[in-house]
Amino acid sequence: MIAIIDYGVGNIFSLYSSFRHIGAEAKLTADPDEIRRSDKIVLPGVGAFGDAADKLRSSGLADVVKEQAAEGKPLLGICLGMQLLFDKSYEYGEHEGLGLIPGKVVTMEGVVPSAYKIPHIGWNALHFPKDRPVSPIFRYISEGDFVYFVHTYYATECEDSLIATAEYGAELTAAVADGNVYGLQFHPEKSGEVGMRILKAFSDMEE
Repeated sequence: MIAIIDYGVGNIFSLYSSFRHIGAEAKLTADPDEIRRSDKIVLPGVGAFGDAADKLRSSGLADVVKEQAAEGKPLLGICLGMQLLFDKSYEYGEHEGLGLIPGKVVTMEGVVPSAYKIPHIGWNALHFPKDRPVSPIFRYISEGDFVYFVHTYYATECEDSLIATAEYGAELTAAVADGNVYGLQFHPEKSGEVGMRILKAFSDMEE
């Protein structure tokens, strides 16, 4: 069973529906015991980093996520959920993340050309690093496949965990991985067949 953590940040029903569509057993839950019994964990999220981090910690679920990741359970962070995996974010101040992947989250302002609209909203191609094998989470898709983004902040100083970038006037972090911990800046549940294949690859993973 895939536990999709429901901690009050964003509409997660479409993500739940996407897993059901590919034949994966998934459950929306905020129950620590249910999360511990799951085979895999998904950490979703939309909105502000600080608010989401506070909700995750106040619910006690931050410790559960870190505990389960440390035990080797596959963990997937999506959009803001990916950003929460990092050490810290500078979105409206400085906020501590879960510290599961080294790096930080910063604004795109001053990084992408001024002619580019922020937030970055739309379809962009994924590019895989040439100096390492393609990540298992991308086993069912190809270099150059398009996925759907909605974000203003992006992860940086995470070269060792980088598994995909997207070009938006600059090469931005699109996905990361460190062992059993994966993060996608884009929304696979909004990315059509390509997104379904990525979720399928995650659902097929074993500890």
